Amino acid sequence: MSINLLALVGATLTIATPLVWAGIGELVVERSGVLHLGIEGVMYAGAFVGFVAALESGSPWVGLGAAVVGGMVCGALMALLTVGLGLNQHVSGIGLTLLLIAVCEFSARLRYAGERPRLAEKFSTLTDANPVVAQYGLTYVAFLALAPAAWWVLRSTGAGFRLRAVGESFEAADVAGISVRWTRTWALVVGSALMAVGGAFLTLAVLGSFTIDIINGRGWVCVALVIFARWRVWPVVGGALVFAATDALQLQLAITSAFADVPRELMLALPYLAVIAALAVWGRAVCYPATYLRPYERG
Repeated sequence: MSINLLALVGATLTIATPLVWAGIGELVVERSGVLHLGIEGVMYAGAFVGFVAALESGSPWVGLGAAVVGGMVCGALMALLTVGLGLNQHVSGIGLTLLLIAVCEFSARLRYAGERPRLAEKFSTLTDANPVVAQYGLTYVAFLALAPAAWWVLRSTGAGFRLRAVGESFEAADVAGISVRWTRTWALVVGSALMAVGGAFLTLAVLGSFTIDIINGRGWVCVALVIFARWRVWPVVGGALVFAATDALQLQLAITSAFADVPRELMLALPYLAVIAALAVWGRAVCYPATYLRPYERG
């Protein structure tokens, strides 16, 4: 058995990229006390809307912008359901996921009639013989800009303090003059935009095309990562890398002769088993944000 370490690290960074984008988006939302189970659908919508816009315009940058706008619209819809109407967050999130996936898949089948068009131009990696360095621009942004910026904003800025205050106590936020509804709404809009970028990364960079079930459960993995990380930015990034490393490893093991007789389904399940094991070990006695899953009603 021979494992190419550089290729493994390079693949890990690429696979972790959408998880970092979407995971930090989910963390931002959950810090306000809202559980965003619509993440799988938002990532799906970002992948589809970004692909269609890039295909029609010929520019992946237009596709990325369209995905961001689409994600913001999805976040606003989730805010209407959970913040404006005060509906159950579990039901709203799962309903949003089902709606977005159904609309995207129906539109894809209707528009492309079973064909699989590819982008004439997609985001490319840096030209370098080293697979660790030869990454997509969105990968560099995720690890070198997004994660540090999210950590700093949540820890050291007024916006971060307001978000955390809303997530910990409605009463304290009200006394401080913070609008709970406005803060939660913007958390959902911004967080959903980041989720959509995570989905668009798959179509605009990695694949250059849109396929049914393209997200493949990554949204649910991000929800688990946020809980595993206990709502902290850098553990989310670390958890994404662990999942991605396991996924990259099973891809390499699948083509080695020593594992030729291992069922392919078991190999594919390895990264998800790693997430379950991590939650079983580190997910106990988790201190959730105090307003988690609670609708805001001003007394």
